[in-house]
Amino acid sequence: MESLMNWLQAQLADNSIFTLQTLSYYGDGLVTTVQLVFLSLIIGLVLAVPLAIGRGSKHAWIRLPIFFYCYVFRGTPLLVQLYLIYYGVVFVEGIQDTWLWVILEKPFVPALIAFTLNTGAYTTEIFRGAIKSTPKGEIEAARAYGMSRALMLRRIVLPSAFRRALPAYGNEVIFMLHASAIASVVTIMDLTGAARFVYARFYAPFDAFLFVAAIYLCLTFTIIYFFRHLEKRLLAHLKPASG
Repeated sequence: MESLMNWLQAQLADNSIFTLQTLSYYGDGLVTTVQLVFLSLIIGLVLAVPLAIGRGSKHAWIRLPIFFYCYVFRGTPLLVQLYLIYYGVVFVEGIQDTWLWVILEKPFVPALIAFTLNTGAYTTEIFRGAIKSTPKGEIEAARAYGMSRALMLRRIVLPSAFRRALPAYGNEVIFMLHASAIASVVTIMDLTGAARFVYARFYAPFDAFLFVAAIYLCLTFTIIYFFRHLEKRLLAHLKPASG
């Protein structure tokens, strides 16, 4: 490891901007960005599955609150949602005297809440559409086998819906990665925050932001490759037989 650092330092010796110190800022920003996006997607996905099922409920008292949640978070900018949660939590009476303030005073947590609620709303609609488009033949076959509604959801509807929702959900993952760039406006040192720091220090906007754009491109292509590989495995039965 030491030899690698010495080699890297020698390669960067003539570069006044991209030193080991500035690269460490980008490295820390990359870790923060991946953590923020990954956690918000996982929690949002867990939140979206039951909400997508409830979104198709026949009971208005279940369906309408979920519709309102999705409508609000899909119809307003993520930046506004982030500002409302980050700055608005301070005005909740008495919260600074509770144990919650120890968690919420850190900018990462309000950003995680905003990102989770936003991606949860979009993912709910993605899965609702996938569940709604389940072929009637599959449902009728499950009923013919005497499956209960819960068993039918677990074994037939949800696995089938997940496969159909995969392309749209892949786009949502990429959207969340790109949207995470706004996290720096609430003092989070993510990738964009690191680029802003380098720009402010060296007054080199093209170097700072082109480098971070290249990192985002690499992450995006990695996500695209992962979902394409996943689609090939899970949707292989839909390909026409050769010969």
